[in-house]
Amino acid sequence: MRMTQLFGQTWRDAPAEAQVASHQLLLRAGFIRQLAAGIFTYLPLARRSMSKIENIIREEMNAIGGQEITMPVVNPADIWKESGRWYQIGAEMGRFKDKSDRDMVLAMTHEEVVADLVRQEIRTYSQLPRLIYHIQTKWRDDPRPRAGLIRVREFTMKDSYSLDVDEAGLDVQYRAHYQAYFNIYHRCGLNVTAVGSDTGMMGGTLAHEYMVLTPIGEDTLMLCTACGYAANRQVARFQKPPAADEAPCPIEKIATPNVTTIADLAAFLDIPAAKTAKAVFMMAEIANQRISESANQRSGESPKHPYAQAPEQFIFAVIRGDMEVNETKLANVVKAQALRPATEAEIRAVGAEPGYGSPLGVRGALVVVDDAVAASPNLVAGANEVGYHLRNVNYGRDYSADIVADIAAAQEGDACPVCGGALRAERGVEVGNIFKLGTRYTEALGARFLDQDGALKPVVMGSYGIGIGRLLACIAEIHHDDYGLVWPITVAPYPVHLLTLGPADSEATAVAERLYVEIQAAGIDVLFDDRDRSPGVKFNDADLIGIPLRLTVAARGLQQQSVELKRRDRQDRELIPLANVVPALKARLAALEAEITAAVVTVPFRET
Repeated sequence: MRMTQLFGQTWRDAPAEAQVASHQLLLRAGFIRQLAAGIFTYLPLARRSMSKIENIIREEMNAIGGQEITMPVVNPADIWKESGRWYQIGAEMGRFKDKSDRDMVLAMTHEEVVADLVRQEIRTYSQLPRLIYHIQTKWRDDPRPRAGLIRVREFTMKDSYSLDVDEAGLDVQYRAHYQAYFNIYHRCGLNVTAVGSDTGMMGGTLAHEYMVLTPIGEDTLMLCTACGYAANRQVARFQKPPAADEAPCPIEKIATPNVTTIADLAAFLDIPAAKTAKAVFMMAEIANQRISESANQRSGESPKHPYAQAPEQFIFAVIRGDMEVNETKLANVVKAQALRPATEAEIRAVGAEPGYGSPLGVRGALVVVDDAVAASPNLVAGANEVGYHLRNVNYGRDYSADIVADIAAAQEGDACPVCGGALRAERGVEVGNIFKLGTRYTEALGARFLDQDGALKPVVMGSYGIGIGRLLACIAEIHHDDYGLVWPITVAPYPVHLLTLGPADSEATAVAERLYVEIQAAGIDVLFDDRDRSPGVKFNDADLIGIPLRLTVAARGLQQQSVELKRRDRQDRELIPLANVVPALKARLAALEAEITAAVVTVPFRET
């Protein structure tokens, strides 16, 4: 491709709203252009890189038995209603009506479509296991798109879906994906960490996320250097410091004027925060309820969303004062679809007092107690009265709970749940996820098969996703320097960038034209900067675009019948005789490929 013909151009500066390096560089290098918030056009350079990423994914999916299909972006809402997610997912789902007034969905993911396919195609156990995948556009109306391609609303994903007769079969396919994903990322030049994660709206029994460690990440990961434990902070476990073994003492009401925080309480009473019980007040949407068409007709109103707001439940969470509540864990144990902080009026309505809250005597609340509180005697808790607390509050004697569970958030330095080593916190960007769905969708849609014993059973599913655009952005985020992008050879839009320094009628240009033809004839794709621009502009653009090998034809080199060859990721340059250009390029490209291949290693499976 000649740069005089390339659609798109480089920019000297990125827009002010581009805050992260990948966003800035992909804009400046002419890879992407923004149409609207979270919606991008991929220009030819980006499209070439994304195609290479997609082909790597295809190779790895095919290697574990995958068969590629294409499923539609637009889905009838009926299948989402069958699974229940039509009523569970909020405004981020793209909903519309077709010309026949039927509810339709812009797919965020394709579990429902797969389950519908399964109930049409799978009849007996002899048709299982199977693995299907596709690479398709999706829509999620994210309320806060950010960081360029890192968080968008329209995106392209690879989804694969495993179909099995039982959990043992699912485990085989899940573990195959676990390694295949590492292969994909390693081949793209990325080191990733697989962490245990929340199953979220997907449901199921087990999930892993693949994380690129970077300060721009929105996720916090808890990692143990000693044993390799890794989990998203949303689900991370840790060894909680045990409480002292004490006999329960009588409750004592004490005055604590203007003491409304745990820090102030611990200081006022000269006790460690671990000797206090912290109250956290939340309102939870436990379950959505379908709005019937007849009810809508009776009311004469059309709801803004096709699901009813569920009655909210007051959640009174109790945690030891040296810890914080993990809202994901809390939402999971109460089976909430959403949580929000309770207002002061809502707190007082259940008999509690903001700043002095206690589970003693509350009414109409779902009380959730962290397991460390249940095992800690003689804590100081609020008295539900302004200016007062209670000493020696004991779970089981003084109050009970609806649920006792681990609802604590892991912190930097907490003890690893496996080996006891200190956990460290890192920021990360998720570039893929895998889920054991089980029969969540096949039961809902009636996707069953006839087993060997003659019984009808639901097909067991797994779901596995990789965001293509986000992966491209993460590669750019990791592989760049002060001058621009530095693409790994496997995903670079072109392997070779050919520059000519000199006017159109110069010897350098004539030689570059000849080399352009020879290199392409040898089967090597090349981007040829044939523009009438200064050497400085050409070198700057070459660094900005970041193609692995730069071949420069200039008068000085031609005096020695040579051209200059430079790797983008190195400072040294070498002179290559004109007669040896193609063999030299092939050798350097083979070396670059070998470096990537050496990084593709087997990673032991870890459940968490």
